Order: sequence, then structure tokens, then C-alpha cells
Amino acid sequence: MKNFRGRVAVITGAASGIGRALSVALADEGCDLALVDVNEAELTQTAALALRRGVRVSTHPTDVSSREAMQALPDAVQREHGRADIVVNNAGVTVAANLEDQDLDDFEWLVGINVWGVVYGCKFFLPMLRQSDDAYIVNLSSMFGLVGVPGQSSYCLSKFAVRGFSEAIAAELADTNVRVMSVHPGGISTNIVRDARWGDDREGHSRAMRFFETQAMPPEAAAQRIIDGMRRGASRKLITKEAYLTDAVKRLIPVLPASWLARARKAFDAKR
Repeated sequence: MKNFRGRVAVITGAASGIGRALSVALADEGCDLALVDVNEAELTQTAALALRRGVRVSTHPTDVSSREAMQALPDAVQREHGRADIVVNNAGVTVAANLEDQDLDDFEWLVGINVWGVVYGCKFFLPMLRQSDDAYIVNLSSMFGLVGVPGQSSYCLSKFAVRGFSEAIAAELADTNVRVMSVHPGGISTNIVRDARWGDDREGHSRAMRFFETQAMPPEAAAQRIIDGMRRGASRKLITKEAYLTDAVKRLIPVLPASWLARARKAFDAKR
């Protein structure tokens, strides 16, 4: 996709983080926006930032894990914009806990947003995207969609699922006007850690928040890399040095010893 001017992008998780940064970056490119998030107040703030760029913006407070709400969303976008050329399935959450300690309600909450939200976004918007002469689906996976990480079993499950799902539908749509890109960020300074379900380890939560606030990549930089990937027609986009390093190691050693991952977790916790 070489030109974003006059296109319409649907972005979930648009209230903050990568979603907000990508909304503003696409608005700078002249792209109209349909912004989706469950947080209506912060979604309105993102819309205000985008409107300053002179593009058409609509807001759609929506729980992406709700099948009924997501099924109704394309009609709402059609009424507001008349089309959709880009769908960015960005909404995501995490739970920090070993499987043995993790509440299954938290597991289902995470899968509802991280997996079903992506499936619904792709499934329900695909008919609209097929009507565009040049369309893109962008699904946010993670560096944790490349390697299994202790303490993040539910998040890894969801992000591996997004990666595999994206590869499958990319092949299904290979002969159409719709491209699919799976995005794998490493540490990005967003609210995902702040809003994570962390159990009783409040100190660990605080340390992780400080790490992401001070050392992670700004979401604006991640947004520009995603747009660059779309311009290049990419099917996969790695973001941050640690994502590239993880990908390289996995290519060399496809099955990493569990003991290595356990030690890496301990070293990371100590660094925080």
C-alpha cells in the first residue's frame, strides 16, 4: 500500500499505546479513521488528536471480545465512512502468572480479547476489505508469538495463535487485493503492563511498569515501522532489537531448552 490518503483505517485498541500512535500517524498520512476501544474517554482523546490532522474520524466504543458487538461494527463503519481499506487488530491485554497459579477466568478474558478480537476483526470486515482496490489486515502478535516465555503462558498462547492465524489467512487471500501482516513487537512503552492482571505480586508489577516506562520503545516509533511495513507490502514485521534477536536465535535453535528460558526470566526480573 503506497498511498494512505483517502483510505479508511479501522483500528482496535485505539485509546492508547500503539493504537493511538498508529491512529495519529495514519491521520498524518491523510487516512480517515474508525477508532475502536472499550475505553470511551481515552478513545475520545485519540480522536481529538487525529481530528487536528484534518481527517474524518469516527469513534466506536466496543468490546472486541463480544461477537455481537464486533459483528455490528462493519455496518457502523459503513454508515460513517462508506468503506474500509485497512483493519488493524491491535487491542490486547496480558496476564502475568504461571499456569499453576493463573485463574481460568483471567485466561478466558485474555483469549477473548487477544484471539477472538482478532478473529472477529478479520472475519467481519473481510467482505468490506474485498471491495477495496488495495486493502490490508494488520494483526498485532508479539515477540512472545515467537518464543514461549515462563510466566506468560496465556499471552504466548494468544500471540502464537495470532501469528498462525495471520499466516493461514494470508495464504487464503494471496490471490486477492487483501494483504495480511503479522506484527511482532518487543518492549513498547504502552499501558499493557499497567493494565495487566498480575495476581498478588505488586512489587513485580511495579518493577515491570518502571522498566517499560523507562527502557521500552516509544509507541510512535513502533507505529512508523508498521506503516513502513504496509508500504513495503510486508507479511511480517519485527519491531525492536529484542524481537529481531529472538527471531534470529529461534532460527538457529528452533527449540530452546526450557532451562535457558527459565534463567532468562530470572535475569530479566533481576534487571528490573
